[in-house]
Amino acid sequence: MTELRMKMELELRGYSQKTIKYYVAHVVHVAQFAKFYNKSPELLGDDEIQKYLHYCITERKLSEGTVNTIRGSLRFFYTVTLERSWNSVKFARMKEKRKLPAVLSQSEVQSILDCTTNLKHKAILTTIYAAGLRVSEAAKLKIIDIDSNNMQIVIRNGKGKKDRYCILSNANLELLRDYWLEYKPKDFLFPGKKPNSNITERSIQRVFEKSKNLAKIKKKATVHTLRHSFATHLLEAGTDIYHIKELLGHTSIQSTTVYLHLRRADFFYPSKGSFKKVPWQIFILS
Repeated sequence: MTELRMKMELELRGYSQKTIKYYVAHVVHVAQFAKFYNKSPELLGDDEIQKYLHYCITERKLSEGTVNTIRGSLRFFYTVTLERSWNSVKFARMKEKRKLPAVLSQSEVQSILDCTTNLKHKAILTTIYAAGLRVSEAAKLKIIDIDSNNMQIVIRNGKGKKDRYCILSNANLELLRDYWLEYKPKDFLFPGKKPNSNITERSIQRVFEKSKNLAKIKKKATVHTLRHSFATHLLEAGTDIYHIKELLGHTSIQSTTVYLHLRRADFFYPSKGSFKKVPWQIFILS
């Protein structure tokens, strides 16, 4: 019953199915909370919540991130499903260790692309890197989203149900044209195995993993690392951070400032007239 109520509340608020699936999966935390006291969560209050969170920290030895996830699940259940107040001071989030995301060097990105011999796969990875896309955004691209007249890619219904424009470099466009001439996609730019379907996110991840291994790169990088690398390399090239924020589709500039910490320690901005493009910049900046 709790799961159905939460699902209905999320649907009424217009959340995407992916977000709904994420939240509903956390109903288990509410169920574990109720089981701990052997009572319906509707009969439990602030003191019980506080004691349970403390139990998760001291007895279960759960990580800060996991405790915060449990806290978030209980907060959603009480505030949205039961429409009750929530004491944010009493149930403050735990401070989590801030880990910087992995980022690939310029040469590492080039090595991965060079090791991707299948034209379709190379077009996918190049587009993700050259436009700074999320893997879900690349998977759902349609042919009409490639605006060659204005040299931009249209991202429709991205994270947070937001549309945005991403850059389309000349080199990326030429690669996509070569790919289109060979594969002739009709609706989705990168179709899947089933008729009228797009390639799956997992398929793209497998493509990246294979190319990364062929390039003998040992970093704990995923296909999403290409997006981090895109932002970091643009920042190193002197691109304004607020412009990068818009290209990435971040709601807050705080999400973008993390890339200030990912720049090379020996990095310096080139003086006017001394800037030379290297292979990775051809895909992003040309």
